[in-house]
Amino acid sequence: MRSTRRTPHLRITLILGFLAALLLPYGLTAAPRAAAAPATDPVRVMPLGDSITGSPGCWRALLWNRLQSNGYTGIDFVGTLGPQGCGQPHDGDNEGHGGELVTRVADQNLLPARLAATRPDIVVMHFGTNDVWSSIAPDRILAAYTELVTQMRDSNPDMKVLVAQLIPMNPASCPACAQRVADLNARIPAWARATSTSRSPVTVVDQWSGFSTATDTYDGVHPNASGDQKIAARWYPALAALLDATDPGGPGDPGDPGDPGGGESGCTASFRAVSVWQGGYQGEVTVTNTSASAVRGWTTTVVPAGGARVAQVWSGTLTTAADGTATVGNAAWNGALAPGASATFGFLATAPAAAGTPSASVTCAPKTS
Repeated sequence: MRSTRRTPHLRITLILGFLAALLLPYGLTAAPRAAAAPATDPVRVMPLGDSITGSPGCWRALLWNRLQSNGYTGIDFVGTLGPQGCGQPHDGDNEGHGGELVTRVADQNLLPARLAATRPDIVVMHFGTNDVWSSIAPDRILAAYTELVTQMRDSNPDMKVLVAQLIPMNPASCPACAQRVADLNARIPAWARATSTSRSPVTVVDQWSGFSTATDTYDGVHPNASGDQKIAARWYPALAALLDATDPGGPGDPGDPGDPGGGESGCTASFRAVSVWQGGYQGEVTVTNTSASAVRGWTTTVVPAGGARVAQVWSGTLTTAADGTATVGNAAWNGALAPGASATFGFLATAPAAAGTPSASVTCAPKTS
């Protein structure tokens, strides 16, 4: 026969229920526990390219850990390939296939399946080195870029794309490669401006200037430890800007207290050397609005390396500090930038005879008034 004796637990439950009924008219019952906020999906970032990206592509480890240490923890590097060492913990998933040509990936329609398997929000693309080595014309390479971006947007209409001006190459077996990669890189900014949209911006990241095949590669093509450091350092501000735009409450939120930028606008700047001569060079800086809203103007800071100094600027206004730091603001006609749009200014710099390959650190901030 089943016992009808109430257990202590049941008696406590009945008492609590009786007290709740007595207190209900006075609004003194305990508030229900708030439902847990749904976890925010991580931003999925695909590193895309060839062996410079994936074999082993240790710049990815440096980039990942720099992002993590600066508070960008809601990210997921994605790709159908896994990590290949690099001596430090990191999210090693990537889409860097050794030996691949970007033209072959486009011609053989290889990317859509990789996109479907990984669903990236942002693509970080350094692709075309093997095409340059194979003497494929820039027109064909840029057409392949266009095809890949189209496929990215078919996968995700809001895809954000960072495209590198390739690191220099000068392998012993290809004496013409150095000029070929320079020729391709010179075409990439105009291609990006024509391809970029407000919903799916294409941003150029200068991986070329300031990179030496003699000191930053081990074979004239693939980066060594120094090269990996430089590549990661160039990707970081452009990727961080996109992450800020994707997650306005993130660590780089332009609205954080103490940030003079305010609002949700953001921009990136990239440098390239146009021509060099004894004692100076001509440089060019491309400013890109990486935010989801228009900016009314922009200001860049240009810090030339090797003791060089900016002497003259066109398509911008120049202010030079005593230490040689140049601040360049937009001209009256090129300050307003729609999302994904770019503006370019040029400059002349004086440089010591032993300054080496021109390079400069450039940063960008949007104007708010």
